[in-house]
Amino acid sequence: MKPALIVVDLLRDTFEKHPDSPVAKAAGAFLPTLNSVIDRFHEEGLPVIFACDSFLRDDFIFEGRMAPHSLRATRGAEVMPELHREPDDHVVPKRRFSGFFKTDLDQTLRTLGVDTVVLAGIATPICVTATALDALSHDFRAFVLEDCCAAHRPEDHRAVLDAYRKTPLYPLFQVMSSRQLLELISSHPHAAT
Repeated sequence: MKPALIVVDLLRDTFEKHPDSPVAKAAGAFLPTLNSVIDRFHEEGLPVIFACDSFLRDDFIFEGRMAPHSLRATRGAEVMPELHREPDDHVVPKRRFSGFFKTDLDQTLRTLGVDTVVLAGIATPICVTATALDALSHDFRAFVLEDCCAAHRPEDHRAVLDAYRKTPLYPLFQVMSSRQLLELISSHPHAAT
């Protein structure tokens, strides 16, 4: 197993424009745990990738209820500075929900020799799940860290993760805690090779 950690949409706009929103508060609460996971990936020499919303001002996606945010080449589309980033980490701008849709994420993962993606970030029922399902569609295993994801409504976060806990996709798609993931990495010392 060679995993890559994909951190989805933990961007300045979410935390600076709407710091009191439920998703920003929930994500703020899991940041120490996520930073521990990021640190472990760095220690093991495993890839860390930030998949980031990067919309155009008049993007189709804003024709719905979603307000313009994370506009390309603005401060709001930058990864939040509280995350433990290193110079070798990758940033993948994305125009839609999945980190794979019309990006070079698939090619990047294959170049890095990755076979498993570990997902954290926001929002669980949309971008995190879309990226997880597309990972499977690209023949990568997908693990979602339940304690490093959040949704706009906590009940949506729980419902989506509960729906994927026991599906025929197991063990290719798994919901797990960060502790379980770190134990799994420890049991696969060859993971970083």
